[in-house]
Amino acid sequence: MKFIHTSDWHLGRQLHGESLLEQQRLALAQIGALAVEHQVDALIIAGDIYDRAIPPASAVTLLSEFLDELIEKHKIQVLITSGNHDSAERLGFAAKQMRSSGLHMVGSLSLPLTPIKLHGKQSDAWFYPISYAEPAVVRHALADDTINSHELAMKALLEQVTQHDSENLPKVVVAHCFLDGSTESESERPLSVGGADRIAPALFAPFDYVALGHLHGPQYRGVEHVRYSGSPLKYSFSEATQKKSVTLVELSTGKAPTIKLLPINTGRDVRIIEGNLADLLVRAKDDPHADDYLMVRLSDTHALLDPMGKLRSAYPNVLHLERTGLMAQQQQRDIGRDRIKKGELEMFSDFFEQVAGEPLSAAQQQHLHHLLDELHQGEDA
Repeated sequence: MKFIHTSDWHLGRQLHGESLLEQQRLALAQIGALAVEHQVDALIIAGDIYDRAIPPASAVTLLSEFLDELIEKHKIQVLITSGNHDSAERLGFAAKQMRSSGLHMVGSLSLPLTPIKLHGKQSDAWFYPISYAEPAVVRHALADDTINSHELAMKALLEQVTQHDSENLPKVVVAHCFLDGSTESESERPLSVGGADRIAPALFAPFDYVALGHLHGPQYRGVEHVRYSGSPLKYSFSEATQKKSVTLVELSTGKAPTIKLLPINTGRDVRIIEGNLADLLVRAKDDPHADDYLMVRLSDTHALLDPMGKLRSAYPNVLHLERTGLMAQQQQRDIGRDRIKKGELEMFSDFFEQVAGEPLSAAQQQHLHHLLDELHQGEDA
């Protein structure tokens, strides 16, 4: 069984008010091309297919066109689960009628879990789609009042996976959740507050592969086969250094999975550039990627006339500007004002503690008092 694992497409999303639909179209075209090139049996999308519960019509059309080509033309099966951004009910509409075509849309969490057996050219595998659900939903569905966290809810769901007879075929869990210790970015919506959304990676270790969604950076936790594919596009400047990809997985009974990251590059990157305005404008002339989506951090410490306008004349897609030079200068001024307000004894005490690593002793403070008194008396004479 060979499949591509991806997630967090967030179709319809914007970046600082800029539509990303065309970039998403290019990303989906690459994913489809990779699926065909590597002759995969299935495409697995682990939640957040859309960016919001009611997606724009253009996003729905984009997904429909992509699925038509992949399933009808190339005969590649697709399994999609809902994430915390999706409307589970809308995503699961007419799911039963679509299964025969090779499209498995799993919307609202239904219990007991319904495993899906996908057929591959070389072998088959069982997939266990776990749509995103709040602990309260799982608690109610299982009539178990002890379930009061995401980890306890997931533990209860995974017990059903463990108990299912897979006929010695590989077991693949598809879930949308937050594993403890994972690396976050600013573009992910928190699942809960106060750390209640954290799930121990060890819960997933017994299964053959775990296709996770929610976090936008590709990564694995605990063991290599428990992993996030990450999003195919950068959805915030906090993701600027991430390398976007989808995950190619090959499963064979009784063997560890073969895992490979396949890069996704839509041509227009999301970057952060820094420097003074004059230097950046000069650099733009030789920048082959000047039309990337940019955050600019200006180091200039003096007032500038229309810096955003000048930057956009060279970099047309500057989306955010930070005056880091002015902010640093203001911080230094604030520090200076605070220090001037302090008395001489307090200022010297601060200095002494920073140099010596310990505060003045009582005897040293008394001696300093005497010295300051003598100095002031000399000034008054």
